[in-house]
Amino acid sequence: MPKIIFIEANGTRHEVEGITGQTVMEAAIKHDVPGIPGECGGACSCATCHVYVDPDWAGKTGTTSETEDDMLDFAFDVRTNSRLSCQIKITDALDGLVLRVPKEQF
Repeated sequence: MPKIIFIEANGTRHEVEGITGQTVMEAAIKHDVPGIPGECGGACSCATCHVYVDPDWAGKTGTTSETEDDMLDFAFDVRTNSRLSCQIKITDALDGLVLRVPKEQF
C-alpha cells in the first residue's frame, strides 16, 4: 500500500496508507487527517481538500483539469503547487508522496 505523507501548517506530520485507485482525499478522510474535510465527497465541486504538492512530487501527480482549476479559485492561498486531493489518484508510483495542508481551507 502506498504511503502518503500529509504535513499540517503547524508541522504535524501524518503518514497514512492509501489504496491504489482511491484518491488522496479518500485516504486523508479515512485516516482523519486534520484540515481536509472533503465536503463534496470527491466530486470536485468544492475546494475543501486543497493541498500543496511537494515540489519533488509535482511531476508525478498529474496536471489540473479545467474543472479543478475553476474550483481552486475558491481555495485559500492558492499556489503554483496547489491541487485538490480528490483529483489525485493513488498509484504505486506515489508511494511516499508529500503533501502540505493549507492553514485554512476556505
